[in-house]
Amino acid sequence: MIEHTSNGHSLELLPAIDVADAKSIRLTAGDSKSATEYGSPIDVAKAFVDSGAQWIHLVDLDAAFSRGSNIETIAEVVQQCPGIKIELSGGIRDASSLEAALALSPERVVLSTLALADLGFVAKAIEQQGDLIAVGLDVRGSRLEARGQTEQGGELADALAALEDFGCSRYVVTDVTRDGTLGGPNLELLQYVLVRTGKPVVASGGISSLDDIRALKGLAQHGLEGAILGKALYAKNFTLEQALEIAGENDI
Repeated sequence: MIEHTSNGHSLELLPAIDVADAKSIRLTAGDSKSATEYGSPIDVAKAFVDSGAQWIHLVDLDAAFSRGSNIETIAEVVQQCPGIKIELSGGIRDASSLEAALALSPERVVLSTLALADLGFVAKAIEQQGDLIAVGLDVRGSRLEARGQTEQGGELADALAALEDFGCSRYVVTDVTRDGTLGGPNLELLQYVLVRTGKPVVASGGISSLDDIRALKGLAQHGLEGAILGKALYAKNFTLEQALEIAGENDI
């Protein structure tokens, strides 16, 4: 077991806002045809802030699917949420998209799994930007599969080994088969990654209940730093306030 720096065994929660055509939407298992709209991203963001959010995971879905950009809407959300930590994601796969993301001064930028097709770019981004950079690992089984894409990438184990050599500071790990399904997080996948890195890991995909958050919090002592909350919040399975209370409790 790789040793992780203790975070007090609390769990950071990052409510997600996925933006497509300037609207907040949610998908099921990454299927672009399964979109459900939830109104203005700014209104959603303000509601999260009012509920106690310290982070917002902000995704440009059109960029992720290579069908456009919501950079103006994304920028407006960032501007309307001063003091909130923003994790930007969605289609950040090359120098120009990374530059555009960094121009918004987020707390963190998540490189797309697609970026791993150019390891030279990834290595340079990590070297130059350090802790600003996290790498998204979208996984189906044991292989990488970027959301919105039909072709699988390489083996997760190989990608992790390369990223560890580059000094990657953080990973955002998603089981694409569970993302947006309310089917529960893939704890086995998260454990697989945690034993192979000493760097923080953020979980994404499948969270359905407060019990899921308790289960994820049980991995905090092994290096799970946070969890991205999506459809469960929009479906009102629980409130962000309830989730934050459990994530911040001292006892696991």
